[in-house]
Amino acid sequence: MTRFLTRLTIVFLGLSVSAMAQGLSDDWYIATSIVHNDDDAERVLDDSLSGIQFNAGWDINDYVSLEGLLGYSDISAFCEPGDCYPDQRHIDVAGNILISMNRDRRFVPYFLVGVGYLGVGADDGPQIVSGAGDGGATTSIGIGFKWRMGQSKYSLRVERRARLVFDTSNMTDQLTTIGLQYDFGWRHPEPETQAIFRDVDTDKDSDFDHVSDRLDRCPNTPIGMPVDGSGCPQDSDMDGVMTVKDLCPGSRPGADVDIHGCENDEDNDGVPDHRDSCPATRPGVRTDVRGCEIRDIISLPGVSFETGADSLISGTEYLLQEAADTLKKHPEFRIEVAGHTDDVGDAEANEGLSERRAETVHALLIRYGVNESRLTFTGYGESQPIADNSSAEGRAVNRRVELRLVSQ
Repeated sequence: MTRFLTRLTIVFLGLSVSAMAQGLSDDWYIATSIVHNDDDAERVLDDSLSGIQFNAGWDINDYVSLEGLLGYSDISAFCEPGDCYPDQRHIDVAGNILISMNRDRRFVPYFLVGVGYLGVGADDGPQIVSGAGDGGATTSIGIGFKWRMGQSKYSLRVERRARLVFDTSNMTDQLTTIGLQYDFGWRHPEPETQAIFRDVDTDKDSDFDHVSDRLDRCPNTPIGMPVDGSGCPQDSDMDGVMTVKDLCPGSRPGADVDIHGCENDEDNDGVPDHRDSCPATRPGVRTDVRGCEIRDIISLPGVSFETGADSLISGTEYLLQEAADTLKKHPEFRIEVAGHTDDVGDAEANEGLSERRAETVHALLIRYGVNESRLTFTGYGESQPIADNSSAEGRAVNRRVELRLVSQ
């Protein structure tokens, strides 16, 4: 048996040397512990702290480890009055499987099963008193835990296992160990705060709006849509309606708007109330940009020319801009620009002057964005007065340019 135990000891030491040779690996560890022996009662030994144990192991993964075990105990015998049994020496060699929770945690409980061999000797020779057992194959089962010491590679290791010895008496010993384990390549866990943020990718941006998901209050914004700092569609005119839903994204700052983001329009003529010169327009009629109904003729009040000339008086051009906006609002209109004069002067000359003035207005409307194909111009001279030419006021009214609807 001595030769057998010597061989097992050599194997264990070889395993330990191999573990140390793998010192840079994450997977190997060694441990040493003191052993409290609570032997089977038939061994007639005192229960005592009387042994030492060495372990060398390999972590297969985060949950399963394989290890070799070598233990030696010198146990005092039980004494009766006037007589003592021989002291015993135990050499325990085993291979164990440890199953645990994630081994990189600070506190790691584990479950143990193993098989091995127990060699038993006594002060008076290898034979033990009758019934006390003579060693043999073993199987073990137990529980334990490892408690990491700060951020070091050392852990406190505590274990309790039952060892069944298949000898003549099939004895069961109880062993408690406490010691230190050294992990050659222990992987330091991240600090707890970092671990929290590791689970939430701070850079993840699911809707690609350049606002990370953890800050994004509108996580499903359509790709390419402008967003504010919280990841929500911008409100470009600050009217409380997001730009993506705003039918009137250019509302005046502070203006009252409806649910579509458009300024209030009580008569529904398409002209906001604040610009509507005719706020009670009949439903369904066509209106100009001032909100007034368009009939057959669009007047151009205020559009005035230099005396006897076809050039506009400075400052009246903006009135034609408003007229152009009305025509662009109604692309279905076909327009004749009609020029008129009073009856002062030669009729033929007045006709030519009225046509040149109509041509001036025609050219300005085109410049302001009205399609030329929609426009014609004609000079009617003094032939179509709308006021009495006998008074200065009447003649002023007759000197006019107007826009006539010729096709709708």
